[in-house]
Amino acid sequence: MSEGGNPDQYWFCVKHHRVETVDDLCPAKHRLGPYDSREAAAQALDTAQARNEEWEEEDERWDDAGLED
Repeated sequence: MSEGGNPDQYWFCVKHHRVETVDDLCPAKHRLGPYDSREAAAQALDTAQARNEEWEEEDERWDDAGLED
C-alpha cells in the first residue's frame, strides 16, 4: 500500500505492531512516524508513552501554577 515517501523512512503500525517501510504501509490512521531508522520506529510506542508522560507533567505544573485557561 505505498503512498509515496522517502524509502529511507520507517513507520510503526499500531494495528499490526510492526515496523513498515514505504513499500508496505498500512493506512495513515494506523501509523506512527516517519522515523529515520528501523530501530527508532520499533521504539515508537515507548517514545509516545514518554512524550505523553512529559506532557502530563507539564500540564500539572501549569495547573499548580494557576496558569490553566
